[in-house]
Amino acid sequence: MIAIACFVLAFVLASLVEYWLHRLMHVSQRIGERHRDHHRRNEGQGVLWEFRDYVRGSFVVMALMFFYSWEAGIGWFLGALVYAAFSAYAHQLQHENPTKCFWMKMPVHYVHHKYGMWHHNFGLAVDWWDHVFGTYKPVEWLTPEEQSQLERGYFQLRWW
Repeated sequence: MIAIACFVLAFVLASLVEYWLHRLMHVSQRIGERHRDHHRRNEGQGVLWEFRDYVRGSFVVMALMFFYSWEAGIGWFLGALVYAAFSAYAHQLQHENPTKCFWMKMPVHYVHHKYGMWHHNFGLAVDWWDHVFGTYKPVEWLTPEEQSQLERGYFQLRWW
């Protein structure tokens, strides 16, 4: 039972950390340098490279609960790892095929880029924290541009 609780907690906490780090990248010159380049290019690195960066940046935190117990450690580690994989996928999907983000009313990261929203819609994989912290800004995003794109599947995107 503790493994499941730790899994859920790590998944949710990882989404919160991701939200705040994304916000920080928009206000810090030093931390946000690579991120500003991402905005200029408006493309993801590929799911596997995004995943690598997420895991590399959080591996120590992912392993912390092992100091408490093996069961908690496994749950925590897997929750963070699953969120990193989901977020890497969602990030790439929003850059290449945002209409497939069925779990959000509006693909916030896609809108964040499309409309140059430097102060809104910071979520990558989920929009929860934008709602909680008042940075969610709805727009009519499904324009003829998106509707005229060729139909692609959920896995037809850049993986590396």
